[in-house]
Amino acid sequence: MARQNISSGAKWEPIVGYSRAVRVGPWVMVSGTTSVDEGGGVVSSGNAYGQAVFALRKIEAALEKAGARLEDVIRTRIFLTHINDWQAVGRAHAEFFGDIRPASTLVQVAGLVDPQLLVEIEADAIVADTA
Repeated sequence: MARQNISSGAKWEPIVGYSRAVRVGPWVMVSGTTSVDEGGGVVSSGNAYGQAVFALRKIEAALEKAGARLEDVIRTRIFLTHINDWQAVGRAHAEFFGDIRPASTLVQVAGLVDPQLLVEIEADAIVADTA
């Protein structure tokens, strides 16, 4: 099966050696995604809901580049630095996935790469055969 690496242009991709997303056959895996903009700045500092929405929009864009849609997502993983943000982040998740309802995990972690980051989200999708 052919492999397609999808880049978001983030400066860390070549430094760390990862892709925003990878598609192999019908499977699309989107890397942990945060609210860092193209210039490297944190969007919505101090606002977990705003950060989640920004990250979910980046995930949606990566899926589109891979030929997938939010409706193809079967699993998400959400990492929070403060578990008390679960409701705000859950609300953002529901705005994107409320009718899709992928399997999901939400856990608290000790920290993310930048102390301003409150949430990181991963997504896995399977693109249905269109034939």
